[in-house]
Amino acid sequence: MARLRDPQCGCPWDIEQTFATIAPYTIEEAYEVADAIERGDLVELRGELGDLLLQVVFHARMAEEAGAFGFDDVVEAINAKMIRRHPHVFGDASFADSVSQTANWEAIKREERVQAGEADTSVLAGIARGLPEWQRAVKLQKRSATVGFDWPGPAPVIDKLHEEIDEARVEFAALAAGDATAQDRLEDEIGDL
Repeated sequence: MARLRDPQCGCPWDIEQTFATIAPYTIEEAYEVADAIERGDLVELRGELGDLLLQVVFHARMAEEAGAFGFDDVVEAINAKMIRRHPHVFGDASFADSVSQTANWEAIKREERVQAGEADTSVLAGIARGLPEWQRAVKLQKRSATVGFDWPGPAPVIDKLHEEIDEARVEFAALAAGDATAQDRLEDEIGDL
């Protein structure tokens, strides 16, 4: 990658790229990996994993050029993260099952966010906004379920939606009637939806 991006003898296209221009290719390659897995094509998977790895190398090289970090730093960071998040493998912790282990994983992630000084350390923090909407919704629901916010079936969800819509209607009416304080309440109700 250093040679491809060398200003003297590299590839003009590779030299022109930035994190932002390469990001869509990174996403595309991840989807191509998923597609090969879905089709059960291990030969194709090998190639697609290489393409995805190239994206990591590309981003790391650009970061190195910017003086931020290099590929070795990426490897060291993921190694440290996996050790930290697997105390049952690399430490003395033990879990009865994967459910309790996953809950511990999420607790470790929350603590990492606290240590990093992130403002939002809630159970829903850290879910990428760039995910496709359906993937983000699934992830949000799974995280919510870890703290007891889960539904036994679709009927209670519909009931809750009707309840929240009714509450929003009340605030819309209050706003229309000139209640200056209704705007904040309405925003809260829309947020509940």
